[in-house]
Amino acid sequence: MFKKILIANRGEIAVRIINTAREMGIKTAAVYSDFDKYSLYTKLADEAYYIGQSPAAQSYLLADKIIETAKKCGAEAIHPGYGFLSERAVFAKACEDNGIKFIGPPHQAIEDLGSKTKAKQLAIKNKVPVVSGTDSAITDIEEAKKVAKKIGFPIMIKASAGGGGKGMRVVRAEEELEAAIRMAQNEARSSFGDESVFIEKYVDSPKHIEFQVLADEHGNAVHLGERECSMQRRHQKIIEETPCSIMDDDLRHRMGECAKTIVLAAGYTNAGTVEFMVDKDKNFYFLEVNTRLQVEHPITEMRTGLDLVEQQLRIASGEKLKFKQEDIKFKGAAIECRICAEDPDNNFMPSIGKIKYMSRNLGNGMREDTGIEQGNEISVYYDSMITKLIAYAPDRKSVIDKMERALLNYTIIGVKTNISFLLKLLKCPEYFEGAYNTQFVERTFMPRLEKEKNEISDELKKALAIGSIIMKEKHESASSVSTGGNNKHKTKGGWLKRKELY
Repeated sequence: MFKKILIANRGEIAVRIINTAREMGIKTAAVYSDFDKYSLYTKLADEAYYIGQSPAAQSYLLADKIIETAKKCGAEAIHPGYGFLSERAVFAKACEDNGIKFIGPPHQAIEDLGSKTKAKQLAIKNKVPVVSGTDSAITDIEEAKKVAKKIGFPIMIKASAGGGGKGMRVVRAEEELEAAIRMAQNEARSSFGDESVFIEKYVDSPKHIEFQVLADEHGNAVHLGERECSMQRRHQKIIEETPCSIMDDDLRHRMGECAKTIVLAAGYTNAGTVEFMVDKDKNFYFLEVNTRLQVEHPITEMRTGLDLVEQQLRIASGEKLKFKQEDIKFKGAAIECRICAEDPDNNFMPSIGKIKYMSRNLGNGMREDTGIEQGNEISVYYDSMITKLIAYAPDRKSVIDKMERALLNYTIIGVKTNISFLLKLLKCPEYFEGAYNTQFVERTFMPRLEKEKNEISDELKKALAIGSIIMKEKHESASSVSTGGNNKHKTKGGWLKRKELY
């Protein structure tokens, strides 16, 4: 096992890795930018090293600087967390070339699976179901038109590299195609440095279901069940849960086996996530592989009892998995909500500033993963997520109730948050029934909120108008009482005595 690791990340995930490493007796070295000098994770790490200015491009994306720091401090391995350099094949290779263990898959697996076109080709080769479309990058508009006509509109344009919903466009008619491809290419180029895009048949109203996998360096692989990630806005996950409401043992087995097939075929090791799309008839299709630890991994930990960071460290150090597929037991239900510094009433604009007050009473069965403390600043430089709130209970209804109570008891002052928005989502009937898909938030839920907001506004206007009339009548009545000619309660000067008014 490693004696010291360097964490090439910040915030919540850095804290998460530090906590597990400490339990395993592994020393940790953190890296920080100007902005993060006094962050929670730098206090918790055994050592902390300055690597550059606040913008990520001048600090957390400096691969050479991070490797240099790891060598100077004597770290045997680097954990990339998620985001930043975690899915950069060149960084993984640079670690390998410098004799530092990359706590993740081999660089070749990252490269092959990081390209959606290569991953799709691998899936087809291994008889894993995929959505019809191109299995290589589209470079010619006329070719794209031919493909689109063949598979039928609507179609989805997707960037070959990267993820997070970037470089994606839905096209419903041929006249939209050329402009959509250009926009997807531009976004892909600016986000990933690769403008390659491909075309798939667009599956309307699907569920987004992903499978957590672990694979060691000895040819063993297991899946740890599914996560339902369909509650999304702009292709970004909001709430994740496990188990999925539509899942049964047969579907879980078939999807899980496909997930293991993909990673084994790619020579993949360590933790990873295989993402699928599931249509209304429970047909599933391979989407992509996230070659890293996922933000939503805690709900899998809650349901399986396994520490995924611990497993990552053990696999990277050369250990065999100590369990087989049949040993994995799934118990209870878990939900994760991402509390972010953003304003739901202003198109979810990021909210920056100082967290002046932070209070929570979470109760039993709750877990909080965060890198933020009271007094910390929320910056423009990094992701707006403040904390991940995770609930666990024996069944889905209980875990929803538990999460609602925790959100109601979670207070942040200083920046705007999405807590009220999360509560509204949890309370809507579609969520309770599990009857939602990847389009639910934007197609159904948010228009409903806007309608309710407008109705409340109209009712408020009516109430104000009625109130104005009532106040006017009261004023006129009071004037009549105070100045009326034969009013027996009239006193000298025309004013009522105070005692006579009550």
